[in-house]
Amino acid sequence: MTENDIPLVSFFKRLLDPLIILGSLYLSILIQDEVFTGSYLVLMIIAFFVSSYIYEQIDLYRTLHVGKQHAYAVDIFLGWMIIITILALIGQGTGLRYDFSDKVIAIWFASAPVALLLSRLTAYKLAFHFGKHPEVRSAVIVGTNDPEGGILSRLASQGKASQTLDIRGFFENPDELANLHAPFSSPHLGAIAEVSAYVQKHKIRTIFICLPMTEQHKVLALMEELRDTTASVYLVPDIYTHGFIQARLDHVGGVPVIGIWETPFTGLRGVVKRGSDIVLALMIQLMLLPIMLVIACGVKLSSPGKIIFAQRRYGLNGEEIVVYKFRSMTVAEDGDKVDQAKKNDVRVTRFGGFLRRTSLDELPQFFNVLQGRMSIVGPRPHAVAHNELYRKLISGYMLRHKVKPGITGWAQVNGYRGETDTLDKMRSRIAYDLEYLRNWSLTLDLWIIVRTVKEVLKKDSAY
Repeated sequence: MTENDIPLVSFFKRLLDPLIILGSLYLSILIQDEVFTGSYLVLMIIAFFVSSYIYEQIDLYRTLHVGKQHAYAVDIFLGWMIIITILALIGQGTGLRYDFSDKVIAIWFASAPVALLLSRLTAYKLAFHFGKHPEVRSAVIVGTNDPEGGILSRLASQGKASQTLDIRGFFENPDELANLHAPFSSPHLGAIAEVSAYVQKHKIRTIFICLPMTEQHKVLALMEELRDTTASVYLVPDIYTHGFIQARLDHVGGVPVIGIWETPFTGLRGVVKRGSDIVLALMIQLMLLPIMLVIACGVKLSSPGKIIFAQRRYGLNGEEIVVYKFRSMTVAEDGDKVDQAKKNDVRVTRFGGFLRRTSLDELPQFFNVLQGRMSIVGPRPHAVAHNELYRKLISGYMLRHKVKPGITGWAQVNGYRGETDTLDKMRSRIAYDLEYLRNWSLTLDLWIIVRTVKEVLKKDSAY
């Protein structure tokens, strides 16, 4: 796990911090053997919303992210002082301050920031230092916006020190190499025009763009080319633009970068996503096992052929996976050309038509979820032949592969389920997929599942 995996700390800031504050208040009440009155409940509600807002406005993880734990602690205590001030003003204005024990409030004011600091440090350790064998991500550097070579050397040395980045080398146009004064240990891989081909051929996971902001046209052109890859892309700003994008900066080895394309499932988010997938998939499989046995018999009796149809799809990071479905057609296409099922398609069996209309043909994909190849909610996987077609026609198409494909998705519950017979329909589906990546939450996943059940109970566009 790399230092980019910050959602665990963000999770503490957004949700657990207010809960820790409320827990500290409740423990203070218990310690003083006070009666938990309605006034304390009102105080908890007010404190929850005030603390949620205040700590949302303070960029607390940034200072810790670069190792400045002293400054990080100062931010926590500063935020707590602001919260105390607001609560005091509310208490004075409403008269609630006279309903509380002074000793309870004093203990709460003193213990809450300490509890916050301890919880955040724990979150930091879990997010950035969990596991003895962190994932090694292949990486390349594009451009040399730092003539002295400082950024290049720091990125390379950080990769070796943390054992999480494997810097393969850097790309720069030959006429710019003369401006690089300091030596760089990693090899020169070629000109900038060769980046996209190299990344796809060698399946590079991470790209650092170190082009000057004055050459914005080159940056935009390169980003457009890299949309056809599944690599995580970071922009390393030059010193002249550092202050203008400070609020959007991340850090890798102390180097400020801008995360442009990254999976939402890092840190605790990844744990929550995978945990919810396993629990829900097991529950659904146990409940639907009798139905799946009946469907298997129906497929076998309705037409000759295999019960389970296995097809190659693209999964996480564009890697090929095998996806299972109950066979609903007389053919099992999985070649360079795959025709989507259409209305009144003669290849669809009568029983298969029922399965497709009700989405029961998708049930074997819960085994894919348990295998870790798929998620319950995510962008629907397309046949490999369709991917190769649409990645050339739709900008940003491959970005949907920054997450595992899903049995259902945001596009499907918004009307883009089944056949996409026009390019505009596929563009709309991809737009919904990317919107899901930007706005993911566990609540959104559950809402999509509920809406999916509602959709399959009515007649729709699946053929």
